[in-house]
Amino acid sequence: MKHSLKVSFILLLAVILFFSSCSAHSEGIAENGSNRVGPVEGAQSGKEQGLEGSAGVSALEELQYSFRSIARNVLPVVVQINVVEVVTQKTPEGVTPWDFFFGPGPNSPEGGTPHEREFRRPGLGSGVIVRKDGKKVYVLTNNHVVGEADEISILLHDQRTFTGKLVGKDERKDLALVVFETKDDVPVAVLGDSDSLQVGDWAVAVGNPLGLESTVTVGIISALGRRGGPGSNISDFIQTDAAINPGNSGGALVNLQGEVIGINTWIASTTGSYIGFGFAIPINNAKKDIEDFIKHGAVQYGWLGVSIRDPLAAMRSEMMLEGINGGMAINVYKGSPADKGGIMPGDYVTSINGRKIKDANDLVLVVGDLPAGKTAEFDVIRYGKEVKLLVKIAVREEEQKIISGSKNMWPGMLAISSKDAAMASNVKQEPFEGVQIVIVYNDSPAAIAGLKQGDIIKEINESKISNVLDFFKALNDKEKKEIRFKIARQDTELSIGLFR
Repeated sequence: MKHSLKVSFILLLAVILFFSSCSAHSEGIAENGSNRVGPVEGAQSGKEQGLEGSAGVSALEELQYSFRSIARNVLPVVVQINVVEVVTQKTPEGVTPWDFFFGPGPNSPEGGTPHEREFRRPGLGSGVIVRKDGKKVYVLTNNHVVGEADEISILLHDQRTFTGKLVGKDERKDLALVVFETKDDVPVAVLGDSDSLQVGDWAVAVGNPLGLESTVTVGIISALGRRGGPGSNISDFIQTDAAINPGNSGGALVNLQGEVIGINTWIASTTGSYIGFGFAIPINNAKKDIEDFIKHGAVQYGWLGVSIRDPLAAMRSEMMLEGINGGMAINVYKGSPADKGGIMPGDYVTSINGRKIKDANDLVLVVGDLPAGKTAEFDVIRYGKEVKLLVKIAVREEEQKIISGSKNMWPGMLAISSKDAAMASNVKQEPFEGVQIVIVYNDSPAAIAGLKQGDIIKEINESKISNVLDFFKALNDKEKKEIRFKIARQDTELSIGLFR
């Protein structure tokens, strides 16, 4: 790693020196008024001038001064978080040394003396001071840093130590907010705009890797919109090659202006240590969490009431969605905000309140950040045409009253194009007439009606189904209280009724 960094530095220096020499050569030509190569009057030779005076080194020194400035401004707002979780465990039943020498006590069961013992499990991470309100100072960190901690200690860059208290945590984004109190001045981080980032931007990671306080590492933004973090994290991560190691979690990822653009969260590694890939939660994904933590002690997620997916290639073509970003509603929960707002299975959401939707995962993230009780404007594509819908968003907790398993999920299945089914099959087969059911959710209307995975839908209400567009049109015909399916199941044709 050190060798590769050294090589990168040498290459960068060589490029800068090359362009600097080209610039100097061009100036010499202009001043001499000819193409003749020769020294510019009053200029020193390269040997006399030395490397110290070159434009290349000056440029590197300017960059160095920038990094120094970032370190001075950011180090004080990044803290070390030490936690202790007290775990109680029972010792295995058996003969203890006390029992061996003196025999079982009067209250001991035969065979030994089981008893409980407390263990103190320490942990360490980083955090960022994001707000000061009177005596209260709020520190943003990762949920996995605080965990189920019984004790939280916060060490500032100037070595002041405070006892912290958990304000709230969010498992879906792996964020948590901790508070401590002081009358003294405490620096507060400047939060930037992570939506403005571009691949190639400089990135500086600040934290306490492996317990090494106030460590600064430098790299670039390697990628944006990365998915698939640990657990069920719904963030679209910033990827960086600024070195991040265990202990950096909860620390700051900042730009050249010293603004926090992300919260360092996890690494992709086969060794448990940094191998070139680090990931941070975009700070814009955390701003609503901070407000919710302080106001409510928990995050209030918006709830829509749909199951969503990214359409497969043939489905995208048949639904006239090629080249269009968005997320598709496959099932809609009866009585949910989506149902009340007019969203139907097969609707393809392209934007919400003017914000473009990238894909199904982005739709989950955007809906979650919508304020509960407020009406949002959805732009959807339905059967190839643009439709605008107004949907009043509910708080996520309301879903438990409506979902109750899958009994209110309509229709409770996923059907795909015959072409997509043929491509996904392990056995070579030609596309067939109709659409194929690939998922049926337990206890859903589709499951209760008797539809099964693998069924091929040939007709709905005596209308021929050639593709998924035909399927959704027939399914969403609300004039029909009963939807009659003609299906092919292996070598048998069946007629199955599905009631709304």
